[in-house]
Amino acid sequence: MADLSLESIFSPEIIANPYPMYRQLREGNPVLELPDANMVILSRYSDVQAALRNKKLGHGADARMSKEEFDEMMSNPAIASLRRTMLLQNPPDHTRLRGLVVKAFDARRVEAMRLRIRAIANELVDGFIESGSGDLVRLFIHPLPVIVICDLLGVPKADQVEFVRGTRISGRLIDPRPMTPEELADANSSTEQSKAYFSNLCDLRRADPQDDLITGLVESETEHGKLTLDELTSNIGLLFAAGHETTVNLMGNALLALYRQRDQLDELRGDLSLMTNAVEEFLRFDSSVQLSARDALEETEVAGIKVPYGRTILTLLAAANRDPEVYEDPDRLDIRRENIKLLSFGGGIHHCLGAQLARIEAIEALTVLLSRLTNLELDDVETPEWKQTITLRGVKSLPVHW
Repeated sequence: MADLSLESIFSPEIIANPYPMYRQLREGNPVLELPDANMVILSRYSDVQAALRNKKLGHGADARMSKEEFDEMMSNPAIASLRRTMLLQNPPDHTRLRGLVVKAFDARRVEAMRLRIRAIANELVDGFIESGSGDLVRLFIHPLPVIVICDLLGVPKADQVEFVRGTRISGRLIDPRPMTPEELADANSSTEQSKAYFSNLCDLRRADPQDDLITGLVESETEHGKLTLDELTSNIGLLFAAGHETTVNLMGNALLALYRQRDQLDELRGDLSLMTNAVEEFLRFDSSVQLSARDALEETEVAGIKVPYGRTILTLLAAANRDPEVYEDPDRLDIRRENIKLLSFGGGIHHCLGAQLARIEAIEALTVLLSRLTNLELDDVETPEWKQTITLRGVKSLPVHW
């Protein structure tokens, strides 16, 4: 424990299976201070939950930078765009940005999408069922949430094919470990392309409004005013990325967990009405979003220690989800588990807008998949290839046969 560093905690070896490390942190150093990184890492449920709700914690990493460092950082399109999103804003800007988007995710509208999601899942299975084998991420797990978020945003059908074929979103931009120059260059290029596309689509919606989220954002006004063009394209980009990548991870992680614990797979196959509760357990057991960072906006107390202005608090959501103080036998998948109080969607003012949409997508998609491919088998449940990011945890591919 004395040798722990940011690099060791989030190394490639740890990414393949972070849960033993999380357990060591909870038991041996649940409030881990890393002075060199100006960071505190929390791993207990109670501490993580309290930090997410602490109004003295927000986003303000630039407080530790010189003007030159800040200007250099903001010269990268990917970083500048991310910092304009609601994800990294504090009130009142966060309140204004979230207020313009939240209506699109109200419970009634999201529930109304259930039949469409089910239909997309069946159409995808129709397209590949005769092949007998393939990469389930490419065939099913990735396309489904991409099509759903494209529908919600209002991306034209003709353009959706390219979105489905496109490179999956990298979580490296929001990882605790710094990006390599190559990763940053790729992120900048992708951001520029995304901005150009969504800027053009906003122009089209101004001229020809539709019943979609982009039209709503273009037309929306609140007491705080409209979105600027940069805010508009940055937050649409965020909604697209967050609106599918985390759900991709959720479904892939869920299937891997089920096939590693066959008794739970057999029980779920025998009674698919258990899927709603099972999805809650999947979210707890191997969270798509492993961690969330906050900065101290003023001196405050976190988990019993004083935290000065500007220090980063890293909350390990996935570690908290397996805290034995909250869950009995937390390292076991139990699709009948009761009273699941997961932290996978964050908390406080930054609680995930799309939480219910993600749940419905996973419920409908996995129900269709397991009911139609009754003899589905994973080719490798022991050593899958994981994406090399810790913030957004998911398998890169999932070779299967049926």
